[in-house]
Order: sequence, then C-alpha cells, then structure tokens
Amino acid sequence: MNEGDMLVIKVPASTANLGPGFDSIGLALSLYLTLEVEKSEQWKMIPLTKEMEQFPEDEQHFICQIALQTASRFGVQMTPCRIRLNSEIPLARGLGSSAAAIVAGIELANAVCHLNLTNEQKLEVASQIEGHPDNVGASIFGGLVVGSQKNGKVYLVSFHHLDFETVVVIPNEQLLTKSSREVLPKELPFLDAVLAGTVGNVFIAAMLSGNWKLAGEMMGSDRYHQPYRRHLVPLFDTVEKVALKKGAFGVALSGAGPTVICFTEKGKSNKLTEYLSREIPHSVVASLKIDQRGSVTKIVPVNKVKNA
Repeated sequence: MNEGDMLVIKVPASTANLGPGFDSIGLALSLYLTLEVEKSEQWKMIPLTKEMEQFPEDEQHFICQIALQTASRFGVQMTPCRIRLNSEIPLARGLGSSAAAIVAGIELANAVCHLNLTNEQKLEVASQIEGHPDNVGASIFGGLVVGSQKNGKVYLVSFHHLDFETVVVIPNEQLLTKSSREVLPKELPFLDAVLAGTVGNVFIAAMLSGNWKLAGEMMGSDRYHQPYRRHLVPLFDTVEKVALKKGAFGVALSGAGPTVICFTEKGKSNKLTEYLSREIPHSVVASLKIDQRGSVTKIVPVNKVKNA
C-alpha cells in the first residue's frame, strides 16, 4: 500500500451449525464488515455505525489487537493505521460478528505487512483465536464450509455451487455465545452421540445433493444444541412454525442465537420475508444471499473513495 492509496477490506457475516452441524458447518452471508485503511502516525479507529461506537478508538480495539498479534506471529512489526469502520453485522446475534472481526484483523496485518498468507494460513490463525473453524472459515472462503479442528490442526472443505436463499429473523435482544454455551450438556450418552452424528451426516449429504426437503428435516432433528437452546430464544418456535408453513424447507438457530435463519429454495425468500415481517413485527427480518467470495482486500486511490 503506497502513500495516497487506501486499503479496503470487506468481510462477510456468517451463520453456523445450520442445525446438526455444531461447531463444524458455516455459511457466508451478504452482510459485511468493511474497513477503509490508510497508513498513519498512530492508531485511529473511526466508527461509521452506532454499534461500533462502544469500542476503543486506538490500538486496544479488538481488530487492531488481532492485526498486531498476527503480525507478531510472523515476526513482523506492524505500522499504525487510520481505519474507517463500517459494519452491517449486528453484534451478539449469532451472525458471526466476532469471527468477521478476527478475519478483518488478520487480513489487515496480511495486507499492511505484506505477509502473503494463503487462505489456509489465515484459517489456521483465525481458528486458533476463535476456537473452531465454522464462522471464520465461511468468512474467509465464502460459500458453505465444513470443518474440523483437532490438536491445533484445521481441516476444512468449501462449497460454492449451492443455490438456495435465506431469511433471517433478528431479535432486538443480544445473546452472548458464552451464555448460550452454558446451557449445553458436558457430554452425551454414546447412543445419543451416534444418532446426532448420523443426523449431521445425512444433513450435509442432503445439502450438497440439493435434497432440500431432507436437509430441512435433518435441521429439525438436531441433537447437539438446539434442544437445549430453544428456551433462550422465545420466538424460535413461532418462526419455525410460520416459516415452514410459508415455504421454508428448513429453520435453525443461527450460530448460538438469538437470530433464527430460514432456508428457502431459490426465488422464495422475498415472499417469506414479507410474511415474517408481518408475523414477527418486533424483529428485523431480511432476505440474505450466500456470499460466494469470502473476505476481499483491494487497494484503491483515496480520492476515488472520497468522491464515491
């Protein structure tokens, strides 16, 4: 990045689990965290959205800390930046806001410090910070991702041929992942774990083959987390009942919640969005596309950005 240039980093939101894919399946969605970056004498974060105003405006900002840690990991000292920060991803709603911030920090260090990291290297760093690869993997690679993390090694496969649509119902209330994880059991009986695994296997096979009806049935048959978390999201039952009746092939908690995500065949999401907006008036209802690109970094002239 030369003087007079601006670095633009765009990272998509993500949903995870999709029912039975607990901590292993993620999907990139068309809401974005965007950073406009210029080199500077000191760190300065400039929030462009209300939710971003609650965070530090210096190097103590979470994204800056991730960038500094990433640079240090690869033996490089990072120079300060001035960053305009815009986020369409609501905080603590199960749409991967923290994962997007982690990926943004890694992309920031990669670009400013010329680390030339591969997506696989970015995923390894991000997964170690996040603890699992589903959300960060989706934000990096785009599309649908299936991943596993074991003994510090990350395995992930991404798919970009799936052609369905989603509708999210986002409550006004936040639900922290930590609180949502506290209601989960410490262990499952062996036979229950086997059943949960088979449901997850059939689910991903159905998704990849386009058998939407079967995929939706498996979403509703999850044994890992949704039975324990449903009571934390009062509108889940209503959304599930209404959405399945009005064209959705499946409904699931998005990540740890409280957002509920509905899956429809192509061309059906707009009508479902209109109907849910009437039935669930005190939540944000939106039709979202699958983001197929993942995180994107580009350099543009500053005057081009300011005149846009």
